[in-house]
Amino acid sequence: MDIDFNKNEDHNKLLVSELKNRLAKVKLGGGQKRIEKQHAQGKLTARERINYLLDEKKPTIEIGAFAGDEMYEEHGGAPGGGVVVKIGYVKGKQCIVVANDATVKAGAWFPITAKKNLRAQEISIENKLPIIYLVDSAGVYLPMQDEIFPDKEHFGRIFRNNAVMSSMGITQIAAVMGSCVAGGAYLPIMSDEALIVDKTGSIFLAGSYLVKAAIGETIDNETLGGATTHCEVSGVTDYKAKDDKAALDKIKNIISKIGDYDKAGFNREKAAKPKEKQEEIYGILPKSRAEQYDMREIIKRLVDNSEFDEYKEGYGQTILTGYARIDGWAVGIVANQRTLVKTTKSKTKPSEMQFGGVIYSDSADKATRFIANCNQKKIPLVFLQDVTGFMVGSKSEHGGIIKDGAKMVNAVSNSVVPKFTIVIGNSYGAGNYAMCGKAYDPRLIAAWPSAELAVMSGNSAAKVLLQIETASLKKKGETITPEVEKELYDKIKARYDKQISPYYAAARIWTDAVIDPLDTRKWISMGIEAANHAPIQKPFNLGVIQV
Repeated sequence: MDIDFNKNEDHNKLLVSELKNRLAKVKLGGGQKRIEKQHAQGKLTARERINYLLDEKKPTIEIGAFAGDEMYEEHGGAPGGGVVVKIGYVKGKQCIVVANDATVKAGAWFPITAKKNLRAQEISIENKLPIIYLVDSAGVYLPMQDEIFPDKEHFGRIFRNNAVMSSMGITQIAAVMGSCVAGGAYLPIMSDEALIVDKTGSIFLAGSYLVKAAIGETIDNETLGGATTHCEVSGVTDYKAKDDKAALDKIKNIISKIGDYDKAGFNREKAAKPKEKQEEIYGILPKSRAEQYDMREIIKRLVDNSEFDEYKEGYGQTILTGYARIDGWAVGIVANQRTLVKTTKSKTKPSEMQFGGVIYSDSADKATRFIANCNQKKIPLVFLQDVTGFMVGSKSEHGGIIKDGAKMVNAVSNSVVPKFTIVIGNSYGAGNYAMCGKAYDPRLIAAWPSAELAVMSGNSAAKVLLQIETASLKKKGETITPEVEKELYDKIKARYDKQISPYYAAARIWTDAVIDPLDTRKWISMGIEAANHAPIQKPFNLGVIQV
């Protein structure tokens, strides 16, 4: 190993260490004192409930762990958005579980909480996955009600989705394990089956204090909407459980009896580990996002037997396309190549150097064709992003880069096979779109700690913004010394660098997670297994494109 490998390895391992430390903090939710308070009430925490429910020794992935990260500091913060979402297995059946975290503002709903719940439902809908809601929430966080209540993608959309999912035949089970108030009371009752925990669970449109204020009736919460009331009087809930574990055991029994699902039929053989050491990814991936490396070496450490059958290897070399297997599943890989490549000289086209990470016309053309092939063969697509954008300049414009880029975006948009995106490094500008960014409906999208998502790099953006800022100050008659200019640049760069962080993106659910590179195979494998629940319903059609 050379010294650069060792430096890269140290840097990337530090990034992974930071990731693990951040995750450990998120897992504490509202903090140890609130966890102890939950236990004192005879309740498990959201994470303890999920851990008890899901099968031991089976893989899990967490969606949106960093949701709300550093977003609501003026309100005391909302770790994880106050809700925990995991994909795992219950009695061997893959499910998605949504659990309110009552240690975070009593499980109240922030704007990001609604977005995270909607993302969980979206995953359930796209993949026809059973969904389990573990309810323990005080309802909408009132100081921010204007950002969560009335719009299309706000709180009410969740109940609309409950109804639509039911009509689609997607299993929904809810357990009320704490508070379930106001509009939130509709979620468990719009599920297929609803459970409630005795003495700790309650459901009502208005609590006892509001009832007293509204109509003058004096009543306690347990009589108003406790387990006995809803299981024996109103008939709102279907099962009464003595405690959290009993409720979770009942869910396990219900799930165990669900029939098999219609499969999409994606090809899978016996899984094999990569022949190349996966841990070497840390040394291959450069410390600087501007440095070059061979993406093939990353791919070899992600795919079964390190076998990658490359498609059009010598053409459009700044994008790699080819077939492989990940945990036995057949996949088509579209990846940005980060090395400087030399095109082959011909009579009509002189040889030239192409910059790694940039999409050229020939690369876009190749990727479009490959995506169409994968749709024809019913092979899921995996996008490995480290892209700075499309090539600019007169030569590219005259060569039709916009047209070729549009063809690639069209193919990604209309793809009917499931798509999975891993942001390895740069994800800038239209490159993010063409390589299946969040707007293009990847079934799952995860970022490595080395990822950067933005319109352009920090350096480029800071220089552009600095020019605008200095021009504005000069118009006001202010003198801009080199020292002032540097101070301005550093300030702008620091602000922009924070915004391109993978954690900034994950906080806003622009990605589903920040993951250790060594977990990439698990994410893709579980994602394809989930997608296999949903047979493809329509043919691949590119629509109108310029050829």
